[in-house]
Amino acid sequence: MTARPRILFFGYSEVGHECLELLLARGDNVVALITHEDNPDEKIWFTPPAVAAREHGVTVRTPAGVNTPEWIEKIAALRPDLILSVYYRNMICAPILALPRLGAFNMHGSLLPKYRGRAPINWAVLHGEPRIGMTLHRMVKKADAGPIVDQEGVDLGPRDTAEQAFRKVLPCARRVLERQIDALLAGTARETPQDESLATYFGGRRPEDGRIAWKQTNREIFNLIRAVTDPYPGAFTDVGPARLMVWWAEPDSPATCGLRGRPGEIVSVSPLVVVTGGGLLELTRTEWRGGPAPALQIGQML
Repeated sequence: MTARPRILFFGYSEVGHECLELLLARGDNVVALITHEDNPDEKIWFTPPAVAAREHGVTVRTPAGVNTPEWIEKIAALRPDLILSVYYRNMICAPILALPRLGAFNMHGSLLPKYRGRAPINWAVLHGEPRIGMTLHRMVKKADAGPIVDQEGVDLGPRDTAEQAFRKVLPCARRVLERQIDALLAGTARETPQDESLATYFGGRRPEDGRIAWKQTNREIFNLIRAVTDPYPGAFTDVGPARLMVWWAEPDSPATCGLRGRPGEIVSVSPLVVVTGGGLLELTRTEWRGGPAPALQIGQML
């Protein structure tokens, strides 16, 4: 009897959990999960793949980094036939990618070649994309640049938050993997090179990237707010030593009718309305941090 191919799974986030759970439910031979320790400074709003791994007795490893001689040796000792990476947050070096005879493949949260890099769903929402997706592709030295095996997309609404977008696109990852896993395990998956002329790349996002630039348009600021609102770190503006977190706003609120001013100017306190570079925003869900809430005044600049 031919031994089942040995799958080494790198993964994190809900996408990693969904895809690993699919493999385990199928009875595939997952020899180990390489994942991340949960960051105590990060809001863990998803089910990580370690939950599924431990339920099925799969070995879980959480190295700080795998691209070291020690970990390359440990991974080689696992004798993987296939490597799958699903929302693993670190680059995997070429010596590891070269180990499995069936190749190494990644599930990326965009419709490649657009939005290569980190936080693709947040970036897509920030840029007002009407459609996002999941792409299964071969891993190469350059991030998210390998040939595409399969992809599937979903439509986004203009008011969807990044979390809502994530929930919409999550099932795509499982469906894509379900369609292709047998071909991957047989070494027969068809691959299509990416069109480099269409490629875009974005880096990881930091909490500081949520700072609101009031000279931007209504739509640009609104897209930022929905791209980083809870459970992400949030959009904000500073007022003296205090920070005003803006968890939601309305670009077309009746409260903004007839009001005018300069970008960043408060033109109404109750409700709170601020002028942008192309209109006005009613800030409907806010939170003060870093000090007591200051007394806001009409005409005050943010």
